[in-house]
Amino acid sequence: MHLYQQDHAWFALQVRPRHEIKAASMLRNKGFEEFVPLYESHRQWSDRKKTVTLPLFTGYVFCRFDPNQKVPIVTTFGVIRVVGSSKGCIPIADHEIESIQKITATGRSVEPHPYLNLTVGSRVRVQEGPLTGCEGMLVEHRANLKLILSMDLIQRSMSVEIEGYAVVPVRDDGPVAVGMA
Repeated sequence: MHLYQQDHAWFALQVRPRHEIKAASMLRNKGFEEFVPLYESHRQWSDRKKTVTLPLFTGYVFCRFDPNQKVPIVTTFGVIRVVGSSKGCIPIADHEIESIQKITATGRSVEPHPYLNLTVGSRVRVQEGPLTGCEGMLVEHRANLKLILSMDLIQRSMSVEIEGYAVVPVRDDGPVAVGMA
């Protein structure tokens, strides 16, 4: 029996350090839809190099559930709490989770990035290609354009190279095209 439904919202769960994969597995075994975005990191030891797979947002697992039925969630081994405020759980917008899923599914190189307050830079939306509809902050890093996707609720960000993609700024009255691709 699956406890999740498509009409349930996504929530961020804070989990114990290095327990993201285990907590997600236990939630899945309980019948919940969970999501832990991963990335590959190249590590150098004194005697060898190794590629390791790590959670993109350390300390967090995303889970879709009914917030009125959160007891099975918070009693899962490794789960510390459902991220929210004193008024209760705060859901994550579906488009934020969909953007992260879309980007991690492309196979492009992603990595954690320091959280950026989106009022500092220009917010953009990708207009074409496999990342169509993804929104974030456009930054330049070592002469490559990158899209920074920030999740305000957990104050974590990720970056993905978008060289060659058409982007437009996002404004309150709709996107307006710019001369950058």
